[in-house]
Amino acid sequence: MAQRKKKTGSGKESKVTLKTIANRLGLTPGTVSAALNNSAASRSIPEVTKKRILAAAQELNYRPNFFARTLRMKRTFTIGVIAEEIGDAYGSQVISGIEEYLRKKNFFFLTVIHRHDPSLLQSYSQLLVSRGVEGFITVDTSITEEPTLPTVAVAGHQTVKGVTNIVLDHKRAVRLALEHLQKLGHEEIAFIRGQALSSDSAVRWTSICEVAAELGIRIRPELTVQIESMESTPEVGYPYGKQLLERRKPFTALFAYNDLSAIGAIWAFREAGLRVPEDVSVVGFDDIPGAAFANPGLTTVRQPLVRMGRIAAQTLVDRIEKRGTYAPEIAIEPEFIVRQSTGPARLMQASSSRRMDKPGLKAV
Repeated sequence: MAQRKKKTGSGKESKVTLKTIANRLGLTPGTVSAALNNSAASRSIPEVTKKRILAAAQELNYRPNFFARTLRMKRTFTIGVIAEEIGDAYGSQVISGIEEYLRKKNFFFLTVIHRHDPSLLQSYSQLLVSRGVEGFITVDTSITEEPTLPTVAVAGHQTVKGVTNIVLDHKRAVRLALEHLQKLGHEEIAFIRGQALSSDSAVRWTSICEVAAELGIRIRPELTVQIESMESTPEVGYPYGKQLLERRKPFTALFAYNDLSAIGAIWAFREAGLRVPEDVSVVGFDDIPGAAFANPGLTTVRQPLVRMGRIAAQTLVDRIEKRGTYAPEIAIEPEFIVRQSTGPARLMQASSSRRMDKPGLKAV
């Protein structure tokens, strides 16, 4: 990365280097370097001197030369990000948070996409190691073996030595959703389960079963469907919304695995003549950017995906640079966002039953 330049007295531009800052402050380049890189040697530098160095670097618009830093410190300052998909609403938000933090710390990252192919996952991991990455961040990726480098997993649920899992409190998240529907009077609730390969699916479904039992909510097999498609658009939920209608078993609410499947199911319900939320209330999960702009706006459990990405990046950099202590898990609290897709269940049971059995109405 090229150095930013400053104007000289002759009008020409010259590079702003560590020596430039050192000469400005009457210090040695080594002292300046230690302070700017927050290295172990910087502990002996007085705090007032550190502040002077940082202020001068900012004033001169100093930017470190990446390649020079790599050679000097014998490090690559590069992270490997391993994701199931990069363009989906979930992964893109997490990676945005990762990028935001790493950019501020002058780290690069290389991203590989495995789409739950075990052979790709193995070969890509080895490829990233050969490219000199100093650690891994995985997104929606199941890790079963101890990695060779420091690793942080977003939505990781396996307890593996050396891996820090950034996880949502799924039981709390599910309770927020089901208590909301229960308070609105919903008793017959349909469920869309996640894909078997998605790392959140098992723990989320287990949480749903446990919380439903605690709240006295019945989970009926005929009102439960499971996503098998790997689509990353609302189309993923459309056929499963149709499946629920075709079973002719009345329900007044749907709790979907994620926002995309919830929005797709709403399409199927509206196509069949059902109104949301007047006939069927719908709750999603994630609070992706499009959830607020769905029609109607989607009530959902919010995962702070960008923040989870930032926390993952910060945790990994701290481990690489040996700051702080290793934690096997970092739990993130969910929020519940109420919008227009949920409403009272009063009279809905009879209304939705009549609509689903209405002569001439094709269940699609």
